[in-house]
Amino acid sequence: MIFILEDDDNIRKLISYSLNSQNFKIKDFALPSDLWTALENCHPDLLLLDIMLPQEDGISILKKLRSNPKTSGIPVIMLTAKDSEYDVVTGLDAGADDYVTKPFGMLPLVSRIKAVLRRYEKTDSHKELLQAGDLKIDENQHTVFYSNQQIFLTVKEFDLLVLLIKNRGNVLTREQLLEYIWDISADVESRTVDVHIRTLRQKLGDAGNSIETIRGVGYKFI
Repeated sequence: MIFILEDDDNIRKLISYSLNSQNFKIKDFALPSDLWTALENCHPDLLLLDIMLPQEDGISILKKLRSNPKTSGIPVIMLTAKDSEYDVVTGLDAGADDYVTKPFGMLPLVSRIKAVLRRYEKTDSHKELLQAGDLKIDENQHTVFYSNQQIFLTVKEFDLLVLLIKNRGNVLTREQLLEYIWDISADVESRTVDVHIRTLRQKLGDAGNSIETIRGVGYKFI
């Protein structure tokens, strides 16, 4: 099930029609209040979220989703007419999985949706318990504890941490991280990786010091 929150009737109907034609089940909403009501009864496989909305903006909605453990794992693609670096980084900082700027074609949008869904499916296999010092990660429960205190991460932050720990001591380039975590090629700005590494370090506190920057290359967990 894909939820669509878009206040422009024409865009919302076009997206709904296109996704229906690809055999996706969808529910669409024009107002944030309708989305919040729907989330009380059903969590979607993915949310398409417009930024400029009545009642409250998409960034505010995304932050609320990510701060709630019950909804923090919902994949979110932002839909926005804004394409400045500031707006993109703001969305990524808030925990967006991807962003698409208007106007956009339906085929590229469907492709981005499938890419995000594939990445989330990939995280469901080969799960295990991981430990690095006082940092403990349960892939099945999607939990992270540091010194017995739980740390709440977005799905993308969680995937980054798991990938870095499983490759501890080895340098992973930004291109490799983009390809594995976002399932997209390196033509997307590496700033995407840097933003998520920064927020991951902040949330991990002292444990974040174990993520080392290899200048001009990428990152490694030490």
